[in-house]
Amino acid sequence: MRCGQQESGAAPARYVVGVDVGSTVVKCHVYDRAAAVRGSSCRKVESLYPRPGWVELDPEVLWHQFVGVIKEAVQAAGLHMKQITGLGISTQRATFITWHKRTGKPFHNFISWQDLRSAEHVNSWNNSLLLKVIHVIFTVLHFLTGNDRYLAPSFLTFSTQQTSMKLSWVFKNIYEAEEAAKKNNCCFGTVDTWLLYRLTKGSVYATDYSNASATGVFDPFAKCWSPTMCSLLSIPMSVYPPVKDTSFNFGSTDSEIFGVPIPIMAVVADQQSAMFGECCFHPGDVKLTMGTGGFWNVNTGEHLFASRRSLYPLIGWKIGEEVVYLTEGCMSDIGTAIKWAQDINLFTNVDETAKMARSIVDSQGVCFVPGFQVSVNDPYLCASFTGLKPSTTRNHLVRAILESVAFRNKQLYDIIVKKVRIPLQTIRADGGVSNNSFVMQMTSDLINKRIEKPANADMSSLGAAFLAGLASGFWTDKEQLKKLRRIEAVFEPQKDLEEYKPAMDTWLQAMKCSLHW
Repeated sequence: MRCGQQESGAAPARYVVGVDVGSTVVKCHVYDRAAAVRGSSCRKVESLYPRPGWVELDPEVLWHQFVGVIKEAVQAAGLHMKQITGLGISTQRATFITWHKRTGKPFHNFISWQDLRSAEHVNSWNNSLLLKVIHVIFTVLHFLTGNDRYLAPSFLTFSTQQTSMKLSWVFKNIYEAEEAAKKNNCCFGTVDTWLLYRLTKGSVYATDYSNASATGVFDPFAKCWSPTMCSLLSIPMSVYPPVKDTSFNFGSTDSEIFGVPIPIMAVVADQQSAMFGECCFHPGDVKLTMGTGGFWNVNTGEHLFASRRSLYPLIGWKIGEEVVYLTEGCMSDIGTAIKWAQDINLFTNVDETAKMARSIVDSQGVCFVPGFQVSVNDPYLCASFTGLKPSTTRNHLVRAILESVAFRNKQLYDIIVKKVRIPLQTIRADGGVSNNSFVMQMTSDLINKRIEKPANADMSSLGAAFLAGLASGFWTDKEQLKKLRRIEAVFEPQKDLEEYKPAMDTWLQAMKCSLHW
């Protein structure tokens, strides 16, 4: 799939490029100094499913898609590559690959963050005696010292979405990777690291703090790869790349790729990039992304909150001496569920869904449970419809799917309010599902908060461009960036929470029936 737009009369000016390598598409936008999009391109990401539960990406296909969208977007803008002053790269997190240090040859495909091959390993660890002992030791240390650094290990649980367990799986199951690691010849990289390596023909091997902090093997307190975690999981420390600032001159692309060298001025994880694109620069600012998955992020400023069941700490970005921390909670299968509904012909165009949901008073007791819940980290949870009747129509099914998104938003928001000790300020939404007015209004009603939606929902691309623009001097500071924000819609609470209580209670009951399938 390719898409582009073009504006005529390109001036001999400078521009920045923001690329977002997401789970479903690779998007590239060319921005001018007003942060207006001058040219765009996107290509569909083709996931591979070699075995049930396994999700992979072909590194060569992804590489060609990445290069292709940049060339197409610059061409669509009517520009020359030499007019690009900086490239910012936003990438899906925790998707990784390993390769041979000398030859550059991968040992396997990218293993996606959605991959479940480590589910049994995760379950075994989470129920192990060793993990219980770790919880007790660090609970005591936290009680005696009051240091939040000891709080995180006292709640430590593993997840299939983390890199850690799947990387451990690689070294247990792929002989070539294990042998190369023993000889210090194995490189590990998330998508950003692999792209940097390819763009510079192997001369740059690095990641940034935002991507590193999302792997599950990086200590955000010490800001380094965790030797303790690596020792627990038998992962050699030698495989990890150096960690650099988020807004930073990583070097330039090899001139053979785009005809001229282009400075790579930022690499950033997608959710942190969207946070930056939304200009959530102050403690208490909240960003809600609803794309393939759903992510609530709270800016906690200079304070790093330790993990507290369902929430986890991340480094948002590091720019020079400034380090901004985030607390995050996530939900899987938001855009995925809506895309599935389209694939089975519940609707033709995703823009129809809000109207379909509003065409009926309620879902008539029909509930949709997606494959993962915010409050229950259960990789064996069964996606299901419940409450089906002879009178059930497509509209009821579509409304049930959209309601499940809003209900999970409510769940996660309540956890954040309870556990994050910072007054919450502005809530800003982005991602493809934020274009759905039914989900947005229902979420606003359920949490009783005002939600802003930007004119451009592709905040990850914009955030990467903002970070690259700051590093290259294209933009001067964050205050200038805040003036460039454009708000398309504001959703204010319109209904009382009690009106939704019967439907949400029914949905919670349906969720319980789908656990541990």
